[in-house]
Amino acid sequence: MSDSAEQSDKDSSNKEEKKTQRHQERMQQRKEIVDAGIDRAQEDRGVLIVLTGDGKGKSSSGFGTAVRALGHGFKVGIVQFIKGTWDCGERNVLEKMPGVEFHIMGTGFTWETQDDGQDKIAAQKVWAEAKHLFSDPEVRLVLLDEMTYALNYKWLDKNEVLETLANRPRHQSVIITGRGAKKYLQDAADTFSEVKAIKHAFQAGIKAQKGIEW
Repeated sequence: MSDSAEQSDKDSSNKEEKKTQRHQERMQQRKEIVDAGIDRAQEDRGVLIVLTGDGKGKSSSGFGTAVRALGHGFKVGIVQFIKGTWDCGERNVLEKMPGVEFHIMGTGFTWETQDDGQDKIAAQKVWAEAKHLFSDPEVRLVLLDEMTYALNYKWLDKNEVLETLANRPRHQSVIITGRGAKKYLQDAADTFSEVKAIKHAFQAGIKAQKGIEW
């Protein structure tokens, strides 16, 4: 091997070593930040999570977390507003599983029913049926799917809902999904995420897909 080729190999090796060292230093710094955050997070209690925005994935995330909780042997309550009459892949699986309690509003989308009074009665009925979940310490997670609509249309009294959530068992977590979550939900939430729509297949004329959209 010529001297120039040997030197080139050494230079390349040195670059790789420096790159590896810089990566290790960055990861060590990140680890210290993460460890410090873990050390600060000492409070042990359930959380209120609000998933809102006009993008796809809010209900999917909520149901995914319900599956996660079930995977740890926890009891789960699920209350579906708005989409209760639709065939629902998640419900088809979860309502058959032990440890899950399902409550369904029983009307369809508001633009289908076109009856605000009927929808309000249905929302109040399912809320009353499911309200006992918030006094049961064995229920570790309650998913209120599409509840923002019931609040925004004033089918439910927001103060009663907030009071109920505030007085739930200490280790119970709650997930609220739906578009247009108001500031009072953001203020009450421990975690508030907004899913932003960048593209959606429906806007390109692609039909909603069974197993993907529902």
